[in-house]
Amino acid sequence: MDKKQISAVLKKNAMLIVLVLVYLFFLILTKGGIFKPSSFTELINQNAYVYILGAGMLMCMLTGGNIDLSCGAFVCLLGAFGGVFMIVQGLGTGVSILLLMLIGIVYGVILGYLIAYVHIPPWIATLAGYLAFRGWGTSILSSNSKTGSLAPFPVDFQNIFYGRVFQTEKGVFNVPCFVFGLAMAALVALIVFMTRKNRLRKGYEADSMQAAAIKSGLGAAVIILVMTKLSFDGGIPTTLLWVAGIVLVYSFITSKTTIGRHFYVVGGNMEAARLSGVNTRRIMFLAYLNMAVLTAIATFTVIARSQSAYADVGKNFEMDAISACVVGGVSASGGAGSVLGMVIGATLIGVINLGMSLISLDANYQRVVKGFVLLAAVVFDILSKKREK
Repeated sequence: MDKKQISAVLKKNAMLIVLVLVYLFFLILTKGGIFKPSSFTELINQNAYVYILGAGMLMCMLTGGNIDLSCGAFVCLLGAFGGVFMIVQGLGTGVSILLLMLIGIVYGVILGYLIAYVHIPPWIATLAGYLAFRGWGTSILSSNSKTGSLAPFPVDFQNIFYGRVFQTEKGVFNVPCFVFGLAMAALVALIVFMTRKNRLRKGYEADSMQAAAIKSGLGAAVIILVMTKLSFDGGIPTTLLWVAGIVLVYSFITSKTTIGRHFYVVGGNMEAARLSGVNTRRIMFLAYLNMAVLTAIATFTVIARSQSAYADVGKNFEMDAISACVVGGVSASGGAGSVLGMVIGATLIGVINLGMSLISLDANYQRVVKGFVLLAAVVFDILSKKREK
């Protein structure tokens, strides 16, 4: 490859390179602590909500840089309702999950209608939820518990959202987990080469055979590494399955479906999209309905992990989701971004959180570091666009 091609590759994968460098930096600082099997499990469990909410925030931001400020507070409210349903009222796990999902759908319908059809600006509509939901959730918790929290959640609920698949004792190599990782690595390689073949057949620009081999090889290597580590730490966390499922579904929607392309078109130029026949109101409605549903799923993973519902649950979750998107290359003005980029951004945020926790850095300084990372990502995005012009 010539210098121009190398420069293009480096620019396209800038955040991925930054992620690797940051990980190596913390690998040195923690003296290998961040490379332990337990650290891989903790990275997944601790940041599952970021990936899930990030997928929803991505769809909102694609429509024109719109965001949802209410998702963190809504996690608090849903957690409070979940505590009442499962702990106070003793409802079954299945019934409680359905009720919480129904609440999420109702909120999504109301929010989507206000934004898409009443034309209330998204940040104002979601700011109302940001201000109201945590107070409402805290009130519910206070009226049902003297301590202001409800715990513990049923074991079957915890197993669904914070359990293990192919569980074994920690330290014992988990063969089924590793075999599953090999299968997933092979699937990734197959998808890369099939995608290349389809693009060439349709006459589109595609990666060279060398580039496809490198891409599939790196992807397979990462999967095998992660699964090897998890194989020594008791098995696959169920949170990983939830995250992987959501990431795959939204990656397919945004890249392979008509409605996914409409999100990009609306974010690029809403008026032009409307004139070309795209139902822009429906797209805006679906973006916020989708966000509410994913918020409900994120709530399940969070309260299952903490085994309790409390007033501070969900605090700053909306900022973590926005940061994951922006750091992952999602345009702040809409119309550009990808699920893979969001995943890289969320992983970078997660590695920074985990690394700073392992070196016992003060929580206030952790916020400072994350703030500078977010600012650097935005500056990089703006400068890149200026160079392209």
